[in-house]
Formats: sequence, C-alpha cells, structure tokens
Amino acid sequence: MSDIITMLSSHSVTAPAPSRPAFFVSNGNFKTDSANEFGSGLSRSTDSIQRSVNEINVYKQMGLKDDLLRGIYNYGFEKPSAIQQRAVMPIINGRDVIAQAQSGTGKTSMIALTVCQVVDTASREVQALILSPTRELASQTEKVIRTIGDFMNIQAHACIGGKSVGEDIRKLENGVHVVSGTPGRVCDMIKRRTLRTRAIKLLILDESDEMLSRGFKDQIYDVYRHLPPELQVCLISATLPHEILEMTSKFMTDPIRILVKRDELTLEGIKQFFVAVEREEWKFDTLCDLYDTLTITQAVIFCNTKRKVDWLTEKMRSNNFTVSSMHGDMPQKEREAIMAEFRDGATRVLITTDVWARGLDVQQVSLVINYDLPNNRELYIHRIGRSGRFGRKGVAINFVKSDDIKILRDIEQYYSTQIDEMPMNVADLI
Repeated sequence: MSDIITMLSSHSVTAPAPSRPAFFVSNGNFKTDSANEFGSGLSRSTDSIQRSVNEINVYKQMGLKDDLLRGIYNYGFEKPSAIQQRAVMPIINGRDVIAQAQSGTGKTSMIALTVCQVVDTASREVQALILSPTRELASQTEKVIRTIGDFMNIQAHACIGGKSVGEDIRKLENGVHVVSGTPGRVCDMIKRRTLRTRAIKLLILDESDEMLSRGFKDQIYDVYRHLPPELQVCLISATLPHEILEMTSKFMTDPIRILVKRDELTLEGIKQFFVAVEREEWKFDTLCDLYDTLTITQAVIFCNTKRKVDWLTEKMRSNNFTVSSMHGDMPQKEREAIMAEFRDGATRVLITTDVWARGLDVQQVSLVINYDLPNNRELYIHRIGRSGRFGRKGVAINFVKSDDIKILRDIEQYYSTQIDEMPMNVADLI
C-alpha cells in the first residue's frame, strides 16, 4: 500500500475547495491535465507524481479535535492506516476526493473520523450523508461513527430498508448530525421531507464501484439533486473501474485522486489457494473435509446465488455440521441477529452471498472459501478481503471446477498475482 498514488500536488490539499458547477453540466474544469491517464488504467509512472498529498502517519499531527482523538484511541487505533494517512487531510480540508484502497485497510474508520471532524455538534441538522450498497455496511458505518464520536456526543442514524419507517422519522425529527444509509431508504426520507438536506456539506459514497456500476446509479443521482450546490463529495472503494471514473466528472469538482495500481490490489498478507474439483458435486465433500480447518478461528463461505446458500446450509446441517447463513432475501432483523452471533463468535462458519463481501469487518475471520468463483472478477478482492483485516494474516481457498480454470487465470492476470494449489498443511497457515 506504500505506493498509493495521487494525481495532484501537495499544495492543493490546503487550497480552498472550488465552487461546484451545476449538476450534469459538462464543464472542462472538471478534468485535470492528467484526467486521461487517470481514467485509462492506473499506469502512470510514479516518477512524475512524487509531488503527492502529504502522508501524515500520526493521528495527533492531523489537527483533529481532542475528543475525537480520545475516541480514536479508545477504539483501539494507534497509527493511521495507509489510506488514512493520505485521505484524511484532503477530506477535512474540504476537497473532493476519490480514494481507492484495498479491503481491510481502515476505510470505514477513515470515513468515521473525517465525518466526526467536520460536523458541528452545536447544530442538530444533518451535515454528513454516507451512502452504502448494503444495509449491513451502512449499519456498521453508523456504529463506528457513534463509537469514535462518543466523546463528542455525535448523533448518527442508520437509514436503511427493512427497518421501521416510523423509527427513521422519529430519529430524524429529533435531530442527528450524520446519516449512514442505503440509497432507496435515503431517497424515501428526502422525498418525505423528513431528511432535511439544507445543511448537508459532505456526501460520501462508500463502495462506490458497486453504488454506481449497478442499479444504484439513478438513486445516487436522485439524492444528489436534493443536496446543496456547495457540496463536498468523496468516493471510496477498493476498485474503481474506468467507467466509474468517467461518471465522477458529473458530480465532483477537481477531485484529489488517491489510487493504487491494479497490480498492487491483491491483498498483502492473504495467502491464496485453489482446490481442483472436477465436478460441482465434489465441492460439498471437499468442504466437509475442510470443516475442522474452518473452525480454527472463523470462516466465510461465498456462493453466487441465494438458492445455493440455502441448499449448502441445509446440506451441511443435515450432515451434522454447525453453520449459519445469510443473504439479501432474509428479513432485516434476522440478518442482524445472524451478524451479531457471528461477530460475537457464537457461530464460526458463515455461508453467504456477495451481500457480505463489501466492507463488513469481523476481526476473527482468517479464512474465506469461494465455493463458487465470483461472476465478477472485481468482486474477488472484496471477498478475500474479509480475511486478513487491517494487516492481519488470512487465507483464501477457491473451489475450481475444470471449466473454472479460465476464470481463475483471468483473476490471476487481472491482479498480477499467483494462486497456488492448496497444500496439505493449510491449517498451519491460518
């Protein structure tokens, strides 16, 4: 992560934020001279970009509020992560930021500490809005904000589907500083005039590749239309494909761009292996053979469909294996209960879809199994990033059928990595 690069010189960090152009107006000022290099692949030579955003590797040197520092240290952080060292200062200085960092490097805590720094607790109006692709990620972000901002009395609320609309209305009318939510429910609250947007000064799109490249795009723009013109926008994600970068020109102004090259995206500290299974039916027997290894700490097993999650969960239980499962069709309360049990260590093996692949941090997870290889190669990094969180070691095991070899090689080439056959002593590596 030491080579995360930025496209603007260090003096631009403290420059005043430019005024925001009208929504959707094409304007040449949106792009810097390096825009084409930035969007066409992350290949620009580092020799020409040494004038980068200053790295600040001590929290006390960031000029953070004393009560916020207390919250950070109380949360257990001692030193800023690489993405925190580069992105915190531009954000709290009011600049638009596109920040790309691999999973498990402290992106959620970076969001929390920047939000806590910029809000004025004397006002009970919503001043920061964070949008996330899943309810679980939005809820976790809200919890981290409340925990880190505890000594500041930061009021935050998770505005997500699957929960009572009445509870959202009550919380918002009582006044909160920060809303962390999913696009659909946030849109609904804005249109009901319950979520008042006039004081919002910071919009953060977490996991922005998922937010913009899939069905959330229109909802994001709907939210944006209701926000003040002098708005700061930050996009944070592990992957930023070219088509996503092109879209940022529509609602970001002269952003500071913090990037990691594609060949650096494979997660350091995570050992990646594959198990050759000729046919689909053999995957289950292989998983059963690995069960004792799974329960050394905690493990997440990814399937590509909700039906496969339900099928595998039932088959494991019928063979007397203890597992839990979660996917997007489950009621919100049930999902929260399953997450709480897994986070507390009451369950050790979780079978899930990609609803769990983005942003959810369970410290004890050391092993990820891709029962199915992901349909989207960019999901691979999100999945295996569930192990080895924040610099800890982890193991990822991929079940590969004969017709999956091409997909595996494509993943290897895309991330410039090597995925070896699983050794017999894999338990010793966890």
